Amino acid sequence: MDQLTFSAIHYRAVKERLQTEDPSIDERTLVDTVEGLTDLHEILGAIVRAALEDEALAAGLKGRIGEMEERRERLQDRAAKRRQIVKETMAQLELKKITAPDFTAFLRPGISSLVVLDENSIPSIYWEPRDPKLDRATLIADLKQGRDVGGAALSDPQPVLSVRTR
Repeated sequence: MDQLTFSAIHYRAVKERLQTEDPSIDERTLVDTVEGLTDLHEILGAIVRAALEDEALAAGLKGRIGEMEERRERLQDRAAKRRQIVKETMAQLELKKITAPDFTAFLRPGISSLVVLDENSIPSIYWEPRDPKLDRATLIADLKQGRDVGGAALSDPQPVLSVRTR
C-alpha cells in the first residue's frame, strides 16, 4: 500500500473517530484537528508542488519550442531562397545539370499546376461536399440559457482543483 493510500485511510479513520467521540464538534475544529494528527496534507501538498513544477517545465518548453519553430521557419525560408537563386541562374544560363562530389542538381521541366481564374464558373461536379461540423460553442450557450436541444445536455459539474501561486 502506498503512502498516499495509507494516509487517506488514516485521515478518514481519525476523522470518523473524532466525530464519534464528539458528535457536536464543528467542521472547522474537526478539520484542523485531523490535519494536525495526520500527514495527508503534507503528502497532497508535495504532489501539488510537483504538479506546479511540471507545469512550469512544460511552459518553459512551450516557449523554447516556439523559438525553435521560428528558427526552423527562417532556415527553411533561407534554403528556399537559395534554391530559387540556383534554379533561376541555371535557367538563365540553360544549365541542365550541376555535378559536385556531394550532390547532383538537375534543372528539369516542371508540371502544370492549377490556376483558378473564376470559382463561380467552375461546374459543380468539381466541388466536394463537406461533412457538417458541430458548433459546440453555440450549442453550449443555448443549453446554458435553458433551451431544450434534442441529443445534447450539459453534464453535472465536476470538482475542479484550483492552485494559486504567489
